[in-house]
Amino acid sequence: MRRGFTLIEIVVTIGVIAVLFASVVYGMGALTGARAKEGAAQIAGLVRGLYDTAALSGKTCRLVFELPAERDEDAQVSYRAECAKGAVTASAKRDDELKAARDAKKDDDDDRLRRMDDDGAPTLEQLVAREKQRVDEAAKFSAFQTDDVGEYKLPANVRVEVWTQKQHSRVKSGPAYLYFFPQGFTERAQLYVKQGNNTWTIVVSPLTGKTTVYGEDLEVPRS
Repeated sequence: MRRGFTLIEIVVTIGVIAVLFASVVYGMGALTGARAKEGAAQIAGLVRGLYDTAALSGKTCRLVFELPAERDEDAQVSYRAECAKGAVTASAKRDDELKAARDAKKDDDDDRLRRMDDDGAPTLEQLVAREKQRVDEAAKFSAFQTDDVGEYKLPANVRVEVWTQKQHSRVKSGPAYLYFFPQGFTERAQLYVKQGNNTWTIVVSPLTGKTTVYGEDLEVPRS
């Protein structure tokens, strides 16, 4: 004679299933944040290295982020280190600097599109002037290359947001900069590395270059 499950057995079974399901969900959450955590640690290490490089070499260096549009889910965040040939003063208005960089990229993209069509193509003088501007900007900063530092790319599902004291809000797409100066200081900054619902915030100390990584989305300082 076959007997059915008792109420106690059913309750115990449901409890076991609930515990297993919670473990799977927790494990998936940890897995989805693992790459963001790894990326945050890598960026934090590069920040400390650039701080020391600028202080010891007497050069202004910067960490350059290329942040894809939020809607472009397949694009990857890339970042690299650059150092000038000497001491360079950063713009006091970072928002204007970033807007100029975005506009320059847009002009280059527009030129490529126009060259596909004879109508409305830029003149030779315009092309020469823009190329000169590009070369001058490239000469100002050159890539900082060692065996350990090159251009990095984060996985496609990891996003970065950048805030420095000279910005009104976080930069979520386009170029973003964090400067390091030869006098031995950097900008007050918070870098956000995100993956799914997980956020790791890198807080940069301006006077020491020390970085602290928090496993949460910290608010931008008000002052």
